[in-house]
Amino acid sequence: MDRIVYDRMAAHDSTHWWYRARRDILADYLTRYGALPKNAKILEIGCGTGHNLPMLAEFGEIDATEIDPAAREIASERLGKPVGAAPLPELPGVPRKHYDLIAVLDVVEHIEDDVAALKAMADCLAPGGKILIAVPAHAWLWSAHDVVNHHHRRYSKATLKSAIETAGLKPEKLGYFNSLLFPLAAAARIAGRMTGRDDSDDSPPPKLVNALFEKIFRLERHLVGRVPMTPGVSIVTLAVPR
Repeated sequence: MDRIVYDRMAAHDSTHWWYRARRDILADYLTRYGALPKNAKILEIGCGTGHNLPMLAEFGEIDATEIDPAAREIASERLGKPVGAAPLPELPGVPRKHYDLIAVLDVVEHIEDDVAALKAMADCLAPGGKILIAVPAHAWLWSAHDVVNHHHRRYSKATLKSAIETAGLKPEKLGYFNSLLFPLAAAARIAGRMTGRDDSDDSPPPKLVNALFEKIFRLERHLVGRVPMTPGVSIVTLAVPR
């Protein structure tokens, strides 16, 4: 990702509505469907500034990797131990057959060979392990945001399912989220495309709007995985070995 993306993440990951509500949604999703053992061994790949690590730590013992040096330093401080630098798709030095959960949250879309990356993650799973995957949805939403984030693609449910299955895994509870605010997001992307406006700035909106969006998005914690969600900005699934 461009340097500015990491800088904005570091500045806003504790206050921005998207980060805050998404953590709660994913925590509830894991509680319902993760079926993790007590003191599970967990790896977050591409942890950025480490803003998901406290949430994941509720489920077990955490390791993490991040290839950006500045973000890795921040994440290491949050984690209280060094964060690794192993890159995808190979994950050199990451223990094989070790982790009960691997989390890749808005990461797989950054990897050119997503199938090879998923295969490497599968090799790192202990028996019964799972991969928590979140990715951006809908190729037609492609914008400057995707460019500065160095995305290779946005997924449909079908293309994510295909990549997972080609890697020798199967998806469970695959579906959209960030659906309640999807009409606004789609309208903003379309308007930006028509006017040539750059939408790459992920800074939070004004305080009252930020609070409102967080409240609306957080409502999905009661829905994701339980009911079929209408199209959303993102897709989530748990991938398990066949």
